[in-house]
Amino acid sequence: MSDLSAFPITRRWPAQHPDRLQLYSLPTPNGVKVSIALEEIRLPYEPHTIDIGKNESWTPEFLSLNPNGKIPAIIDPDGPGGKPLGLFESGAILVYLAEKTGQLMSADPARRYETIQWVFFQMAAVGPMFGQVGFFYKFAGREIEDKRPLQRYQAESKRLLGVLETRLEGRDWIMGEDYTIADISLLGWVRNLIGFYGAGNLVEFDTLKRVPAWLERCLARPAVQRGLAIPARP
Repeated sequence: MSDLSAFPITRRWPAQHPDRLQLYSLPTPNGVKVSIALEEIRLPYEPHTIDIGKNESWTPEFLSLNPNGKIPAIIDPDGPGGKPLGLFESGAILVYLAEKTGQLMSADPARRYETIQWVFFQMAAVGPMFGQVGFFYKFAGREIEDKRPLQRYQAESKRLLGVLETRLEGRDWIMGEDYTIADISLLGWVRNLIGFYGAGNLVEFDTLKRVPAWLERCLARPAVQRGLAIPARP
């Protein structure tokens, strides 16, 4: 049996199955990246719900694994060299899982780096911009009288959707015929933008053709449907 006692987070969220990968998360656009990837790969794992509404990601135990206080994070009891590995940042976790299992990313070096570039595109641009739209359109930011911030993030989100629309020309998935971690990194954020944030009209989502069709293909995958609900919300 794997010994995870060196990780303080396991004292607050004990591992019932320490031989399995431990996932500390919540079904947010970033959180579901990892649960969807794990469901697609079918790698055994144990999910732990981190209630960010109660600031559980800022507890000393969680911060011991991710000092940035954000979900998701993982502990893999069978990390490199057979030693346990703690890891945070959803993009880094996606790349790690793909390389560990040989799934969801091509072994060809050129296609591997091309896939990773789209994950970085999501991490650096799509996530931050769509998140700002959510803040200024749905949450506390909507009360700000000056609408220039919202307009700024609205315009940038529309531009980013245009980048995806162009990329998907003649392709079913971001990498063409292959469904990869690039799709997994992006689907939750696009879904959230038009769903939870209700910003479809704001970004003129209905004027697009390829992105909506791609999102439908993503959401039709059984592993995606399962992953979107893991871990269970409090």
